This record gives sequence, structure tokens and C-alpha cells, in this order.
Amino acid sequence: MLPSLVLPAALSAAPSAVEDRPAGAAALDEVALASGLALLMTIALGVVVLAHRSGRLPALTRLMGRMDRSRAFGSLAPWAQVPLMVAMVSLITALLGMYWDISLHIGLGRDEGPLANPAHYPILFGLFGISAAGVLACALPREDEVGPSGVKLAPGWHAPAGGVLLTGAGTYALLGFPLDDVWHRIFGQDVTLWGPTHLMLIGGAGLSLVAMAVLLEEGRVATERTGRRTSAVATYVLKACLVGGLLIGMSVFQAEFDFGVPQFRLVLQPFLIAVAAAFSLVVARLWIGRGAAIAAVLFYLLVRGGVSVVVGPVLGELWAAVPLYLAEALLVELVALRLARRPIAMGVASGALIGTVGYAAEHAWTQVAFRLPWTSDVVVEGVAMATVAGVAAGLLGALLVLGLRRDLPDTLRPRLLFGLALGVIAACAANGVVATHPDDLRGTVAVSEAGGGEVELEVTLDEEPDGGPAWLTVTGWQGGAGTEGLVVDHLEERGDGVWATTRAVPADGTWKTMVRLHDGRQLSAMPVFLPEDAALDEPEIPVEDGTRPFDEEKLLLQRELSDDVPGWLWLAAGSVVLLCSLALLLGLGWGVQRFARTTQPGLGAARGPKVPA
Repeated sequence: MLPSLVLPAALSAAPSAVEDRPAGAAALDEVALASGLALLMTIALGVVVLAHRSGRLPALTRLMGRMDRSRAFGSLAPWAQVPLMVAMVSLITALLGMYWDISLHIGLGRDEGPLANPAHYPILFGLFGISAAGVLACALPREDEVGPSGVKLAPGWHAPAGGVLLTGAGTYALLGFPLDDVWHRIFGQDVTLWGPTHLMLIGGAGLSLVAMAVLLEEGRVATERTGRRTSAVATYVLKACLVGGLLIGMSVFQAEFDFGVPQFRLVLQPFLIAVAAAFSLVVARLWIGRGAAIAAVLFYLLVRGGVSVVVGPVLGELWAAVPLYLAEALLVELVALRLARRPIAMGVASGALIGTVGYAAEHAWTQVAFRLPWTSDVVVEGVAMATVAGVAAGLLGALLVLGLRRDLPDTLRPRLLFGLALGVIAACAANGVVATHPDDLRGTVAVSEAGGGEVELEVTLDEEPDGGPAWLTVTGWQGGAGTEGLVVDHLEERGDGVWATTRAVPADGTWKTMVRLHDGRQLSAMPVFLPEDAALDEPEIPVEDGTRPFDEEKLLLQRELSDDVPGWLWLAAGSVVLLCSLALLLGLGWGVQRFARTTQPGLGAARGPKVPA
């Protein structure tokens, strides 16, 4: 009932003035209401699980029986079918909410309150659904159905490893919601996709697909232990959808680039695309078979493109561009013609080609589809990062498939390769987020009134960018809901350090309008117009002729961040999130390895359910 009461008001309300929106955490009554809702859903799920385990709720048993008789999902064990269906629907629901939420923040800025943002509801219910799917996967199978990879939860209760992993990934993502409020109370609101708690939401949801792949294989092995065989066609389609979902989950990290308001260096975009493509598509081709990389990309385009259509034309919000990944899929399929029987070599070769040839293909696509196309400024570093990270991600994809195939060597080598690949990707990501800003760059602005609160600008820089900048734009955002809440205008060079807008840009109301310069490792911005913000005790910066300094871009894009928080607290809080993320990654690695080791042909049936050490 709660969403039906809140959503209409949230959708119909006109955007409030900036100073009317709280700048910190949510009001305590909203925290209590949201926490109460989450508690009720958790209690309801617990009641269902306990009733099923005790035999007092036969509905789930009857549902699994009907699915088993109908041979749905190609005769996959029904205790795996139900959670996989719940998880896939939940993931798509959360995906829609995430892109809707990002669009609203770009157009409106910070929330008037978490319950006033309609996009938070599909995110919350979607992430809860992922966690609930994991709980169902742990609860549904009987003692003799799980197989040797099962984890002992209680006497007489063994849960599939994939179910445990899915519960962990979903819960990790769901915890991002309350921790986000804690983060806002300490550091202020961070209106950026790459806030630490936001990365928990995205990372947990995206990596839940790895857990789902393990669960699928456990269900398939359990079916074949009974003497039945799963349908090859149905299994192919199901796996292609799962890996397509994995590609979607990995691509959400790029969302700020998709909308055209990234807050980090442009080299991160080709790096993120290469990691998503190499990891997901190598998994698709090696795990599923011929043509699967292309099939996974088609599923990705259908769902991810569909979300853009729903958020954009249907809901009337901002359009998010969609990386294609088609060239990368073709490259993986071509490499597999020679190296499909050598997974590690195939992963490395595919990653290298994705980082080079795939980079060129996506470069061409950004010129057509993205608000911030790739430029010559990022080519050298962009190709280097995409290639190195692509190789590492391809290697991780190959290791995952070896585990899912139960071919993982029982040596130290896979663990070393796993750690090395993760380290390389982490190092590339750290390099991408580290930026500087010039100490003495200034710009002189000449303003021409264009009417309707808009102006045309000429900007004279006292120092020319070194070569072609990655971007030099006038960006106006947070001007209102819908497609009119964002303007990105690429400045046109007039000569002698003079750059001019190509269209009128907004400079009144709630707009935050600034000149943004990204050159090499430097990210800087110069305010054109910033509104008064009483909640932040920030004065208006009016649009006017004159000379202004370029400053650290983050200070303008995220005015809401507190500037009086000690550095050690930033380090401590970030380290906690980092350690939790590392625990999730290591947990997934443990789960894949457990499945591979305990279900090797000739071993699993003899061992029976294995109690964890």
C-alpha cells in the first residue's frame, strides 16, 4: 500500500526550490517508516521459509511439483527454477529503478526525502527480491536434493552453495540502502553514481548473476543425478539470459557516462566497457557454446535498451545511451574458433582484442550516440587501460567457467590468477578515479542574454588545453524533472583561446551551470550560475561578465558534500565498504571453487552433502 500512497504525489509534485530540499540524511520519521516496511517484508519471508521447512505450507511444494511436471526450464531442478525466476524479475525491476533514479538526480538534484523519490521503490523491492530469491534457494530443496556442494545450515538442512551466495550478494546490495543514509549523515549527500554505498547497491546486484550461475549448475547436476537430462535448447536459452543479465549488471557502473554527466575521467568508460565485455562474453562463449556471446548481447540490448525507452520516452525522463558490445561479441566468437578448448588462452586473447579492436568500435559508436564522445585526448591511456583490464577480466571469465564446468585445477594456480586479475582491475580503476586540477587556470566570460533565463557565452582561457581536451563543455543540470533538466553543450573554438557556446544555456532557477574542462588527468570547472542554497549555507553565484578561477570539479558538482569531515573518517568509512566488497568477491570465488571441487564426476555422489570446515 505504501507505494500507491506516495508515488502519485511524488510524480505530480513540482520541483521545489533548492533551498527547500534537505541537504543531509533522511528525516527520522521516513527512516522509521522505511525500516518498518523492510522489517515486515523480512518477517513475512521468514514465516514463509519456516512454514515450508516444517511442512505447514504445501503451496511451494505444489508449485515446484507443477514446474517439474511441465518440464519448465528444460527439466532443471524446480528448487533452482523458482529462485532463478524470482531473481531475474527482481534484477530487471531494480535496473529500471536505478536508471530512473539516476535520471531524476541529474534533473532534480538531491531528494526532498527518500520516500518522495518514486524510483527508490523499484530499487528497494528489486534488491529485496534478489535477497529473497537466495533465501528461497536455501529453503526449497529437501535434504537429499542439494548434492555434495551443499552447505550445512542446521541439522537436516543443507542449502545449495549458489543459494548461499545469492543471499549474500542480495543482502550486501540491500544493506546499501540504510548505509547510504548513514553516509549522508556523516558526509552529506553525494549526488553521484560512484558513491561508496551506491557501488554496494550496484555491485551486489550485478554480481548476484555469478551466484545464479552456480545455482543453475547445482540444479542441473541434481537433475542429472536422478537419471533425467535437461533440455539442451532450454538450458542454452536460460544460460544466455543469465549471462546477458551479467553483462547488464556490469554495465550499470557506466551509467553516468550513459547520461553524459560523469564525475570521473573519461578513460574510465572504455575501461568499464572492456571489463564488462571481456568477463561476460568470455563466460557466455565458454560456458554455453557457439553463438552464445551474440545471444547474450541481444538479451542485454533488449532489456537494457528497453529500460532506456521506459525511463526516457515513456516516463519522460532523460535518455541514457547504450553501449553496443556487438563488435566485442563477434571478436570473442572469432577467438573461440581457435581457442575454445584452451579457456585461459581464449580469455586472455579475447580481452586483448576487446581492449583494442573493441575500443575502436565503441569509439565510433560514442561519436553517434553519446553526449560525451571519446576524443584523441584519451586514446593512448584509454586503450592501455582497456587492454590490460580486458585481459584480466577475460581471465576471470575463463576461471569462472572452469569452475562451472567442474574443470578447475586443484592447484594454487587458479587462486593466484584470480588474485592477480582482481588486483589488475582494481589498479586500473584507481588510476581512472585519480584526478588533479590546475592551480591557476582562469577563464574570462562574456555573457549575451538570450531570453527565457538563458544566455550565450564566450569563454577566454588564460591557458590553452594541452592538445584536444577530453571535454570542454558548458554543462547545466538539476534544472527540473524530465528531458529539460540537463544541457551539455560542447564549446566551439573561435581561436586565440576563445571558446563559445553553440546554443543558449540556462542560467537561472535551480540550474547548476558551469564550464567543465577535462584535459589529461585534470578535471576542473568554473561556475557560470549556481543558485542560492540555504540548506548548505551557499550563496548564489550569478551569471555575469568577468574572470573566474577554475577549481576542483567535485566542489561544484557535489556542493552537498560536507567540507569539515576529517580525512581519517573518509578513509575509515571507505575502507569498511572496500573490505565488505572484497569479502563478497572472495565469497563468490569460494562458492565457485566449492561447487567445482565437490561435484567433480565420480566424487559428488560418493561424498554426499558436505559440511563446511
